Amino acid sequence: MPSIELLNQNGKKVGNLELADNIFAVEEHQQAVFDTVIAELAGRRQGTQKAKTRDEDSGGGKKPWRQKGTGRARQGSIRAPQWRGGGVVFAPTPRSHAIKVNKKVVRLEMRCALSAKVRENQIFVLEDLQLESFKTKGLLQVLDALNVGPNKIIVVLAEANGNVELAGRNIPYVQVSTQSHTSVYQMMNADTLVVTKAAIEKYEEVLK
Repeated sequence: MPSIELLNQNGKKVGNLELADNIFAVEEHQQAVFDTVIAELAGRRQGTQKAKTRDEDSGGGKKPWRQKGTGRARQGSIRAPQWRGGGVVFAPTPRSHAIKVNKKVVRLEMRCALSAKVRENQIFVLEDLQLESFKTKGLLQVLDALNVGPNKIIVVLAEANGNVELAGRNIPYVQVSTQSHTSVYQMMNADTLVVTKAAIEKYEEVLK
């Protein structure tokens, strides 16, 4: 069973936290990582691209010139794709880019992501994270005490905390999220994970 230091907001060790083997000591599963990340990035696409085909382009109902006798190539409509202002061949239409991934695969990949952060010593567990105000300086002091800046950091809370979220909004390399809204891609993309003890307990409850 892996163990990790439990820190306070001043970066001082206040104890050790035992982590569940089946969540924080899982072997890497590359296919699960690939499937989950690709599905998330695909789901972010708006899918609103649209162009008109020849039947949607207005006009072009009349034949531009007669079929024979002009010496020119036969044409049926000025909205044919080869004409300037004509329709687009195989034009894109609004659609969903969503890719279905089984819940078991997503849960497996979340375990893999958490385990990778533990193996690479890229996770810091705080006893609690409370700020007196929403000032950016307060969160920066906590991160400086942990000596984790200025690389990509994601701060994971058990529940929404207005002061922490507002304080992190103005720091370009910091993202504040809750345990239930933190995705696999966010976790894999971050260099450092700062998690509260309550969020760790929630992960162990949800992913057991």
